[in-house]
Amino acid sequence: MVRQSLYVFEAVAPLEGKLFWSIEGKGNTDAMGRFLLTLLEANPGRRMVLFVDGAGWHRAKRLPVPQRLRLELLPPCTPECNPVEQLWEELREKWTGNRLFETLDAVGQTLKNALGNLEWNDGNLRRLMCFGWIKEAWLLYI
Repeated sequence: MVRQSLYVFEAVAPLEGKLFWSIEGKGNTDAMGRFLLTLLEANPGRRMVLFVDGAGWHRAKRLPVPQRLRLELLPPCTPECNPVEQLWEELREKWTGNRLFETLDAVGQTLKNALGNLEWNDGNLRRLMCFGWIKEAWLLYI
């Protein structure tokens, strides 16, 4: 049996309840670079800060990080600081948990349906990901 994987790249704006995502066949620097460039194309003129965990492709020196984007590394072993972890919990609980998929394509389609559903539900995204400390930190900069 061959092990197969899909990688979901996500960016969220918790205060706005916005989600941007893509599904890739590999989790590597090239895939991350494509994701970042697509994210910026979808948000012309916006400056962004993206908090990332310690995955190698988040920290690679050859990762193209355009000027209007800043990557900030989250402290190790702190999933509670990462709003996207709440999204993963939601996906596992309501869409993929305790299911047997016949093919990797079926997994991909389920993820696309789930993420598409969440993408258009800004109230649910805010409820899941806009932690109190995010709101408080944002008020300091307004």
